[in-house]
Amino acid sequence: MDALEGIRTRRSIRKYQTGKVSEDLITELLSCAMFAPSAFDKQPWQFLVLNKKEIFDDILKAAPHAEMIKDASHAIIICGDKKFQENAGLLIQDISAATENLLLTAHSLGLGAVWVGIYPFDEIVEGIKKLFNMPENIVPVSMAVIGYPAEKPEQPERYKQDRIHLNKW
Repeated sequence: MDALEGIRTRRSIRKYQTGKVSEDLITELLSCAMFAPSAFDKQPWQFLVLNKKEIFDDILKAAPHAEMIKDASHAIIICGDKKFQENAGLLIQDISAATENLLLTAHSLGLGAVWVGIYPFDEIVEGIKKLFNMPENIVPVSMAVIGYPAEKPEQPERYKQDRIHLNKW
C-alpha cells in the first residue's frame, strides 16, 4: 500500500481478533512513530508499551472511554517529555504527529489501531501518571490500542470543499 492509499483507507479499529502482535511489529510501529516531525527536531516522545491484560483492566479505571482495550493485543501510551520540549503547545503537536505515524504504520502492516485521547483531560492524565508512576516531566498525551482487526468500518468521504479557503476567508 502506498502512502496516499494508507492515509485514505486508515480507519479507527475498536474490535480485535485474538492473537498477539509480534514484538518485531511493535518495534516497527515505534520506529516509524519516531520518524515523525517535531518542533526544532526535539523529538520529545517517550513510549510505554503494554501487553498484559491485567494492566488493561487498570487502565480502564483511569480511562473508562478506552473499553476497546479489553480485546487488544497491545496498547502504547505516547508521552511527551518536558525535558526535551518545554513549550506545552509544541509538545502536544509533536506527540500527535508521532501518534499519527504510529497509526498509519499499523494500518500499513495489516494491524488495527485506534487513537485514545488522554490529554487534555486532567483527571485521565493524572490517573495514567499515577497508575504508571510517571515522573513529573512526562505528559501522557495519547494511547494507541493495537491488535489484529476484527472489523472493517465503512470508508466515508472526508473531502469537504466548503472547508477550503483560498487567500482569504
